Amino acid sequence: KANAPIFGIDTEGKVSEWNEKTEMITGYTKGEAIGKSLVETFIQPENRRSVDEVLTKALSGVETANYELPLLSKSGKRYAVLLNATTRRNNDGQITGVVGVGQDISE
Repeated sequence: KANAPIFGIDTEGKVSEWNEKTEMITGYTKGEAIGKSLVETFIQPENRRSVDEVLTKALSGVETANYELPLLSKSGKRYAVLLNATTRRNNDGQITGVVGVGQDISE
């Protein structure tokens, strides 16, 4: 079992990957999360702009390490996840999305 939250988004910022640890932290199942806007659905309003910037950068090929991602769970609890945002490319080198690998650093 992965003990790191891992999720992916496509080029439109929609969730394309959502592992068990991310399910546990957020309370949203993979089925509920896939296809939803990561920023609009899982980030509280005051953090959306900065999270969006990190993801937009990663979608342009600029990766971010150790970014403190504030995740909002289904129950309204806030979690802090230390995130590495990695650009995902296909075999032709075209950017297809971003993979986020995190570490739960919530108190």
